[in-house]
Amino acid sequence: MPELPEVEIVRLGLNRVTLNQNIQGGDVLLSRTIAHPFTVGEFLAGLNQVTIRSWHRRGKYLLAQLTNSHNQDGGWLGVHLRMTGQLLWLNQDEPLQKHARVRLFFPNGEELRFVDQRTFGKIWWVPPSAKLEDIITGLKALGPEPFTPDFSMEYLMGKLKKCQRAIKTAILDQALVAGVGNIYADEALFLSRIRPETQASALNLDQIERLHHAIIQVLQAGIEAGGTTFSHFMNVQGVNGNYSGVAWVYGRRGEPCRVCETPIERLKLGGRSSHFCPNCQMAKPLP
Repeated sequence: MPELPEVEIVRLGLNRVTLNQNIQGGDVLLSRTIAHPFTVGEFLAGLNQVTIRSWHRRGKYLLAQLTNSHNQDGGWLGVHLRMTGQLLWLNQDEPLQKHARVRLFFPNGEELRFVDQRTFGKIWWVPPSAKLEDIITGLKALGPEPFTPDFSMEYLMGKLKKCQRAIKTAILDQALVAGVGNIYADEALFLSRIRPETQASALNLDQIERLHHAIIQVLQAGIEAGGTTFSHFMNVQGVNGNYSGVAWVYGRRGEPCRVCETPIERLKLGGRSSHFCPNCQMAKPLP
């Protein structure tokens, strides 16, 4: 599943190519991709002749603020890529991919095409009369954004000291911090030298400080690298990211640790794979 860095890369790309352009119709090739409104006709009618003013990101959600032909509130366009979703900026005469699900048409023969192999991705049109969080209800459950003051060291310490779950499971919880997924959780735990199965409430102050810094560090590194190539990720121009080539532990089972050359190991936590270095991420707190 694309995580915060990948979604942020898509947001930046969308802001470069779609701002102040009118949506001039579209086509829905798989109706269950549309989460709201309840009919494809309503969805396409709501987006016809609206202008994209800006793209925002909240956690792993992409949110486009819209205005109508009178420069008034046109509602919102929401997208969640889920596991394999891709938003691609293409010419309308580009052959349809096998897994193309939704097409939105723009001037000059261009389109924004949603491609999704696993079909878990969702798209919403939120009318101006509705509250965004009432339609895209997953927004209500999100914790603070990691690059904001709300995600402070004090906040993280307060949450973890009361948490009886494994630390890897805890930081995957979107209610704790928005946007962190399996890849960057593994990377942050490696940099903070914490084993993924360590109970969150058992972490000492130094470990929590390192983890707080590492979460921000690996997410920023992912953005700077253009995201990863895991989970079918491509930016809006169809280009893969580069982060996977420099990952510390994720996806590297059996390969030598980049720090100590100990083979990377993998274990299962809550049905998810966790990669770690058994030497660098010692079971006991480091002094």
